[in-house]
Amino acid sequence: MTRRSVNGEGTGVNNTTQNGGHPGDTPAPKVEPDAPNGKVELRKKVTLLRGISIIIGTIIGAGIFISPKGILKNSGSVGMSLVVWIACGVLSLFGALSYAELGTSIQKSGGHYTYILEAFGPQMAFIRLWADLIAIRPAGLAVISLAFGQYILEPIFMPCGVPEIAIKLATSIGITSVMYLNSMSTSWTNRIQIFLTFSKLLAIAIIIVPGLYMLFKGETKNFENAFEVSNIKLTGLPLAFYSGMYAYAGWFYLNFVTEEVENPEKTVPLAICISMAIVTFCYVLTNVAYYTVMSAEELLASQAVAVTFAGKMMGNFSVAVPVFVALSCFGSMNGCLFAFSRMFFVASREGHLPEVLSMIHVRRHTPLAAVLVLYPMTVFQLFVGDIYSLLNFMSFLRWLFIGVAVLGLIYMRYTRPDMPRPFKVPLFIPAIFSFTCFFMVFLSLYSDPVNTGIGFAISLTGIPAYYVFIVFDRRPKWLQDGLDSFNRSVQIILEVIPAEH
Repeated sequence: MTRRSVNGEGTGVNNTTQNGGHPGDTPAPKVEPDAPNGKVELRKKVTLLRGISIIIGTIIGAGIFISPKGILKNSGSVGMSLVVWIACGVLSLFGALSYAELGTSIQKSGGHYTYILEAFGPQMAFIRLWADLIAIRPAGLAVISLAFGQYILEPIFMPCGVPEIAIKLATSIGITSVMYLNSMSTSWTNRIQIFLTFSKLLAIAIIIVPGLYMLFKGETKNFENAFEVSNIKLTGLPLAFYSGMYAYAGWFYLNFVTEEVENPEKTVPLAICISMAIVTFCYVLTNVAYYTVMSAEELLASQAVAVTFAGKMMGNFSVAVPVFVALSCFGSMNGCLFAFSRMFFVASREGHLPEVLSMIHVRRHTPLAAVLVLYPMTVFQLFVGDIYSLLNFMSFLRWLFIGVAVLGLIYMRYTRPDMPRPFKVPLFIPAIFSFTCFFMVFLSLYSDPVNTGIGFAISLTGIPAYYVFIVFDRRPKWLQDGLDSFNRSVQIILEVIPAEH
């Protein structure tokens, strides 16, 4: 048997004199006994329940509890805002169904990156990856983490405000604990995600049940003239849809971990459909509950809608609401990181990122380097960067690339008609959804051309980066030796080796 070298060659079987090794050989790292055939690989541990918890747990963040007012503000009436919530749920389901087809026909992890790579080639996929790595993912993770830091401390500091430095320290602890959890165990990451998903569904039930009880008791005054034409703002409707689609964003995260899903042909479409039905149902009924207890004016004036609602309905119990919001944010952080790390893992495997990111911990079977790569950038942006400006620059890019990925589905129907498609959607579904995505990009350009232009400029730096790092790979020998040495050092420190197939 050959000894596993630092480059991961060999069988991974411990070298001893009993199994044919030689005295003095370095033993290969111990492989856990439950590894199939002793292989070091990412296991298929995402069941239907875990898949549903990843999608619901990532979609439902802090927004529905804190600020579900963008839709009401831009639609102009209570009735119209509920119509927009339902319509955005249906449109998001169209996108989710399109991704269900992509996920079952291209059974690789990586989500948007993988589908753009398959449909339109490496350069377009690298630009998407570059924008994700340098800005979108660290900024997005930092923002949801800041919401966690804010709300976990709020009950302690009530009624005073929470100091800025305390929020950032709590946020850093939150990010570190999520990174640690994802580094240590895929199973525990998924178990905690299920618990957090149930906790946020419980929080939503605590809002919906008393709200509907009041509604059935005849508390309907806020629904009178719900569709009053004079209040409806047609010019604001596109912005209302933009807010709604953003609230539902997250239905695509299961596609980032397709390779770890049990029986993906059935599990991916089923998890997506069940999750979207639950989220749409929860969002619409939560808003109905809010409108039952609060007038439109009160809702727009509130800094944290769920806290105002709980204060009116439950008295002192409202102190518990920030804790539920913090748990909801933690669930979103956990789900996002679990998904992102797999995208970096796949990109490294495709040769678009350093090789060490596609390596797996020898005992824990987690993509340790891919999990940790976001940590320094997220913490740096947390303490140094203007995160919200960065997010404004980049948020439209999410819709641009999702639109491109769904367009890729239509494109591959014609260029690769023989591709196996265990789950196939009618063509009008991806057509309507990709049009919606491109419409939102156009809306961003129209309403905020400066920030959108800066976002485009940041993403286009991926073109020279692609040629410098990927195409022109003839590096000086000293530089290549230095990179190889660094790669080996990281492998040894993190105890990671290439995945076996």
